[in-house]
Amino acid sequence: MLDVTFTPAEFTALRQRDISQTVCVVFDVLRATSSMVTALANGAHEIIPVCEVAEAVALRQARPDLLLAGERDGVRILRAQTGSVDFDLGNSPREFTRERVAGRSIAMTTTNGTRALQACRGARRVLVGSFLNLGAVVGWLARERVERLLVVCSGTHEEAAYEDVLGTGALCDAVWEQFSAGHVADSAQVAREIYRRGAADLLSAVAAANNARRLLALPDLRDDVALCLQRDAFNLVAEMTADGAVRVLAP
Repeated sequence: MLDVTFTPAEFTALRQRDISQTVCVVFDVLRATSSMVTALANGAHEIIPVCEVAEAVALRQARPDLLLAGERDGVRILRAQTGSVDFDLGNSPREFTRERVAGRSIAMTTTNGTRALQACRGARRVLVGSFLNLGAVVGWLARERVERLLVVCSGTHEEAAYEDVLGTGALCDAVWEQFSAGHVADSAQVAREIYRRGAADLLSAVAAANNARRLLALPDLRDDVALCLQRDAFNLVAEMTADGAVRVLAP
């Protein structure tokens, strides 16, 4: 079985659906899952995704060594939103350098990506997907002979996000032979076809998308778009484990 969800409206349905035998791969290309993969590649110990700003602040109060990362409306969360502290990091993968994150635990909240991960908590396995680690995820799915795969687009606010559909479609295209003999949902076919139309020039493909347009208009963030579309920059698989933390999955 190969299936895709496109919008945050499906997060609630996921919590009510039996996905206990399903592997989920979550994409938030611009930028949460790309930032998570980058942080782990640069030596972060773990990332704890939470839905609300208050949850992240409460974790910091319990664990003062935690870094706080995340965004609202695309920009770093500040004291005016928390009532107490500025977040250490925003949601740009360029912020998650080895100097800043190596060996550290990070509590992270974003508009959509962390919500999508939380919605998948009932799955057999939950992986973090991005263009940056796509090949590693594809290899893991093949080695594990996964039979039930659900690919989750995080979306933007309550809408679908074109860049997530592209990432999801790239994964579907890469695993097509593995799943084509079984049930393949029309949503997976749609995602794959959209990716195939844009694959030759991903940057041009996403340039008109809402998220990309917003980021490209901001001098401090415009470089994130091209960075997040780099394929296979990191050879790692990241998994959200039963305790709710995202860590590098051991080979």
